[in-house]
Amino acid sequence: MARDRILVLGLMGQYPMAGIGWQSLHYLIGLERLGFDVYYVEDSGAPPYDPSSVSLATAAAQNVAFVRAVMARTAFPENWVYWDSLENVHHGPSAPRLRELYETSDQIWNLSGATLLRPEHNHAGVRVYVQTDPGLEQIALAAGDRAAADRIDAHDVLFTYGENVPVGRSTLPPTRRVWHATRPPVLLEQWEASPPAADAPFSTIGSWRNEGNDATWHGRRRRWSKEEAFGAFLEAPRDARVRMQAALRPPAAAVPRLREAGWTLRDPHEVSGDLDTYRHFVHGSCGEFTVAKDVYVESRSGWFSDRSATYLASGRPVVTQDTAFGETLRTGTGLLAYRTREGAAEALRSVAADVGRHARAARQIAEEYFDASRVLRAMLETIDQYTTRARRRRCASRP
Repeated sequence: MARDRILVLGLMGQYPMAGIGWQSLHYLIGLERLGFDVYYVEDSGAPPYDPSSVSLATAAAQNVAFVRAVMARTAFPENWVYWDSLENVHHGPSAPRLRELYETSDQIWNLSGATLLRPEHNHAGVRVYVQTDPGLEQIALAAGDRAAADRIDAHDVLFTYGENVPVGRSTLPPTRRVWHATRPPVLLEQWEASPPAADAPFSTIGSWRNEGNDATWHGRRRRWSKEEAFGAFLEAPRDARVRMQAALRPPAAAVPRLREAGWTLRDPHEVSGDLDTYRHFVHGSCGEFTVAKDVYVESRSGWFSDRSATYLASGRPVVTQDTAFGETLRTGTGLLAYRTREGAAEALRSVAADVGRHARAARQIAEEYFDASRVLRAMLETIDQYTTRARRRRCASRP
C-alpha cells in the first residue's frame, strides 16, 4: 500500500548552517518514522547565503553540498531537490521528478514560510504553514498588509511556535485566522544526555544582529534583532560568577565589553558549519544562557527556540529570557526563565549550584514536551481536520 507523501519546503540550502540543518532533519526523519514518504524540496528561488563571508553567495556549490550532506543522514538520501536560482538549475537526485512530486504530494509543509507558494504547489492535498518566528506576520496581517495575507492564506492550516497566540494569551493582535500551537520537534536519540563536564561553561549559538525586520504596532517598535537584549544581559554570567562561551559575531565595538564580562567568543561559522561540530558544542557546555528577540518577549508569545530544545534534549539546562513559555512548558528546574539582569544571575547561580539535578530535569522536559513523535503526531491530528476541504480545493483547481 502506497504511503502518503509529504514535501517539506525549507531553507537549509539557502542558509547552510547547522541549526537550520538540524531543524529540517527533525521534521524530515520524524515524519518518515511516522510512516510517510518524505521529500525535501527547496524551490523558493531565494539567493544562497555564504556564512563565511556573511553575504550573499556568488555560486551555490557549498549550499547544494550542505543539503546533500544533511540528507545523507536520513534513510532516504535521494529524496531531495534544490533550485539554484543563480544558474536556474535544479539539483538533487529527485530533480527530474519535481513536477510529479508536486502533483502527487498529499501534504506540503512550508517550514518558516521559506517558500512563497506558487500555482504548482496548489496540487498538494494539504498545504501546511509552520511559523517558527511569530510576531511580525501577525502584526502585518492586523495592519492590513495584502502581501502578507496572500502569503499566509495560500495555506490550508497554520501552525505557530507562539503557543500563546491561538489561545489569546499573547498581546499580538488578532489576525482573523485560525492558528494552531506547536513547538520544535527533536529527535531525542540524536542528542545524547551525557553528564556535563565539571568545568564546562554555559554557552549559546546565534546571531547578534538581524537587520530589516522590525515592526511597529500601536506606536511601539518591535525589535527583530537580539542586539539590545544581549547588551542588557551580558553581565549576568559575571554577576553569577559562571563561565560563558558564545558562538557569536558581535560588532567590534561590543567585543571589549563582552570580554570584560568574562565571555569567550567562538567563530559562529566554525561552530555552525557542520552538524556534528554544532552538536559537540552543545554537549561541551553545562547549559545554555541566552536571550530572545524583543518581538517574542514583549508580545508574551510563548515562543521557544528549537536550538534551546536541543540543549534540553542533551541534558543541558536552559536559562533564557521569558517569552511567557511557562504557560505551556514546565519551568523552575532544568528550564529557567528570567526577565531582569538580577533574575538571570539568580537562575545561573541556581543551575551552577546543582548542575546534575537541573541536567536530569532538562532531559525530562525534552522527553515530555519536544519529542518529535509526540509533536508531529499532534500536528498530523490537526491536519486531518483540514483534509476533506483541501481535497475539494485540489480537485477544483485541476483543469
